[in-house]
Amino acid sequence: MADSFPQEDVSRRILRSETVLVLALSLGASAVSALISFVGSLTKPGALKEQAATLNSSYAPGRPWLDLAWQLFGIATALVPVALVAHLLIREGAGLRVIGFDRTKPRSDLRRGVLIAAGIGSAGLAFYLLARAAGFNLTVVPESLPAVWWKYPVLILSALQNSVVEEVIVVGYLLRRLGQLGWTPTAALVASSVLRGSYHLYQGIGGLIGNMVMGVVFVLLYRRWGRVGPLVVAHALLDIGAFVGYALLAGKVGWLPTP
Repeated sequence: MADSFPQEDVSRRILRSETVLVLALSLGASAVSALISFVGSLTKPGALKEQAATLNSSYAPGRPWLDLAWQLFGIATALVPVALVAHLLIREGAGLRVIGFDRTKPRSDLRRGVLIAAGIGSAGLAFYLLARAAGFNLTVVPESLPAVWWKYPVLILSALQNSVVEEVIVVGYLLRRLGQLGWTPTAALVASSVLRGSYHLYQGIGGLIGNMVMGVVFVLLYRRWGRVGPLVVAHALLDIGAFVGYALLAGKVGWLPTP
């Protein structure tokens, strides 16, 4: 006679497996990649700040149309795990609205997102500069794209993609699933924040710590408002500022590190 299991145990096993698979296809895999990259940087001759971590680079140098095709392909495929999360939430009868990623409060989401970005942006930049000066961080190069007509639109699309993927998965989806699995609020906050920091480890210890702190703030704000919308707006503004700002200022101001 086959063993029987309580329905609750079966459901928890399914949710646990689902969560692991979603992370393995997205930010969990990025965390492992970042760890390997950081080990490579530590074992490479030279100080960390003398090495560069490039975020948006060319896929086909000298071939702008092919490069553009690869850029758009990379952005689109990076969003597939978000589509998977949306599908899984719809199957349980909830949808993305349950995590506050919808169009019901656009003005509120925008206003809150702008305030978050304004508060975190300058502090984050200052922390990065200090961490790099102390030798704990690589030199982050937000973009090294060629000077072509699609450069800035692609940087903005890349920033939007980053913000949607990270906030929907590492905040909205992960916290919901960990709560359903019986994790305490504190344990879920730690897991979400550590995950956010870990997939930024390729930047160095400063990237790890800075993003963990940001993760704590974002989780607390999400629990206060019940929406990832403001977090997506804030993250998008921060990344757009970093990508476009670097493109405009690199080599023109003395305080911005370049390779």
